[in-house]
Amino acid sequence: MSAVSVQALSRRFGDVVAVDGLRFDVSEGELFGIVGPDGAGKTTTLRMLAGVLRPTSGDAQVFGTSVATDPEGVKPAIAYMAQRFGLYEDLTVRENIDFYADLFQVPRAERAVRLERLYHFSNLGPFEDRLAGKLSGGMKQKLALSCSLVHTPRLLLLDEPTFGVDPISRRDLWLILHEMVAEGVTIVVSTSYLDEAERCDRVALLLDGRVMALDSPAALQASLKGELLVVRTPDARRARERLRGLAGVRRAALFGETVHVLLEGGSEDDVRAALDSAGIEVSGMERTEPSLEDLFIDLANHG
Repeated sequence: MSAVSVQALSRRFGDVVAVDGLRFDVSEGELFGIVGPDGAGKTTTLRMLAGVLRPTSGDAQVFGTSVATDPEGVKPAIAYMAQRFGLYEDLTVRENIDFYADLFQVPRAERAVRLERLYHFSNLGPFEDRLAGKLSGGMKQKLALSCSLVHTPRLLLLDEPTFGVDPISRRDLWLILHEMVAEGVTIVVSTSYLDEAERCDRVALLLDGRVMALDSPAALQASLKGELLVVRTPDARRARERLRGLAGVRRAALFGETVHVLLEGGSEDDVRAALDSAGIEVSGMERTEPSLEDLFIDLANHG
């Protein structure tokens, strides 16, 4: 049985279609990513899976329980960590964890072992007497995750857990997630960071409430047709405009101070000649393997 099975799941807010006929399954013990920009439908999808927002149509089964007909029945098996998790900033780290243990009715006899485990992976033990409001952004996210896990859920739903978190804390959070998956927890995580999505077992790429592609990151990256060229130039914006529409070029997009050029029949010589004719200096040019971001931009532009 799948941990999550989504069937034509949709949600409208008035005339706005936030989620439009999603279909996907998540296996038990899988780290599954829902990936897309702001407004893609990620949060709405997770809220429906968590049983806090009813679908307009369609359904999803969470361990066999319908989110449409029995949303309360879903909740004992899950933990849902929203973007703004309800930490109490005037309580200490330990007091916040104890509060959620009370809320989830964790037996007193089991709390010491669970607390030790939570402190082990979060490294929050030395800070258990610090007020939550005095923690850094990354430590707050680790505390929120600890509070979510205190009742040992089978499914963890995380809504952009690393948003606004520093790079080191982002790495630590992903290490925690992989450790949890190794212990058998199923995780569905949303993110707008496409580099993070590459850490998932499988990802669903969302745009405008619809799934554009769904597979493992490696399979999705390999599905991008054509050859990818990275062009380094001090005049990246003008280079992009010159290469757009050039015969043999499917797409030219800015990536920081470089231009990623997807060739479809064209060659490096064609690209260099076009830039030379426009008087655009090229400091470097090499072929590279496509990233999820390359694929996402291509799908968004060409469907």
